Amino acid sequence: MSTGDTTGLLSLGASIVGLLAALSLYLTIVRQPAGTDRMQAIAAEIHIGAMTYLREQYLRIALFVLVVAVLLSFQYDMRMSLAFIFGGITSAMAGFVGMKAATKANVRTTAAAMLGEREALNVAFNGGAVMGLAVASFGLLGLGILFFLFGSPENVNIIWGFSMGASSIALFARVGGGIFTKAADVGSDLVGKVEAGI
Repeated sequence: MSTGDTTGLLSLGASIVGLLAALSLYLTIVRQPAGTDRMQAIAAEIHIGAMTYLREQYLRIALFVLVVAVLLSFQYDMRMSLAFIFGGITSAMAGFVGMKAATKANVRTTAAAMLGEREALNVAFNGGAVMGLAVASFGLLGLGILFFLFGSPENVNIIWGFSMGASSIALFARVGGGIFTKAADVGSDLVGKVEAGI
């Protein structure tokens, strides 16, 4: 077995363990009490607003990714372009998972705070840990697949294409203070307008 195959398999194995851990934490979060009916109604509006913002952002980023992928195909080859797109997809998936977990954890952290600081901290920490595990695991998943397919040293530019694609999504996600901050702003603004009847 070549070095690329070994590295690829190790990366794939680690990514699967990480994704399973993230899933376990997410399921732990959603099992927590979500508070009163009023809290749940407001949280649902914030969740919808945040996910809508994320979807719209990703649709626009997808255009950028496609344009850059075409340009890369002229300079390099289709493998580089596909790796760039693949990197963007894995990064977007991590952002989606993180946003889903964060919006579910927020109201449950508030509900847990009624019981005490320790309970609130546990829920909040687990909510953030889902995103952290998702970022690392999706990155390892992508790298593992690429190493398994193109693990030889002469194909290092394909790995570079993947990392550039993933970084591009992260770069745009940081615009306006990051996807979580912006989605929270959008969600809370939406809820405020709904509550005020605007």
